[in-house]
Amino acid sequence: MILGLVLAGGASTRFGSDKALAQLDGHSLIALAVDRLSGWCEQVVIAGREAGPAPCLPDWPRPGMGPLGGIAAALHHARDAGFAAVLSCGVDSPGLPDDLPVLLNPAPAYCAGQPVIGLWPVSATGAIEAILEGAGRHSMLAFAERIGARAVMLPAGPANINTPADLAAARRRPLSG
Repeated sequence: MILGLVLAGGASTRFGSDKALAQLDGHSLIALAVDRLSGWCEQVVIAGREAGPAPCLPDWPRPGMGPLGGIAAALHHARDAGFAAVLSCGVDSPGLPDDLPVLLNPAPAYCAGQPVIGLWPVSATGAIEAILEGAGRHSMLAFAERIGARAVMLPAGPANINTPADLAAARRRPLSG
């Protein structure tokens, strides 16, 4: 079983407002991400927010740890609930390919251009804890390297919405491929 994770804890400073609530094709970015993962995963959770269209988890071990804190929270939840892996994406990544789970299988693997999009085995929980509790690099790529994750090139990269201009560009392209 796979747990879906929407990473939605960023400050949206470049966007200028809460980008999770920004509208694309009549839906908020957070709703689009939850809906997309729901098609592939038995359950979907959101990390880094207190409320949303799916159950929300606080970052682990505390807020402000970046995407790793959200993935750590989801890995803990997945382990405790009997899931084998976590499929993660950012709230700002509409346009994920229809075959994303196939492309990222077997875990661990991540999208080469956007490492927050990945398939992480529950067995990586200890590794992410060590990174977040240690003094080394607290980065997605450090985590991926530590667990031997594969970088997967997607045929067409999903959007990465960080600014209002990025949202405008996403409105001109199809949501999935």
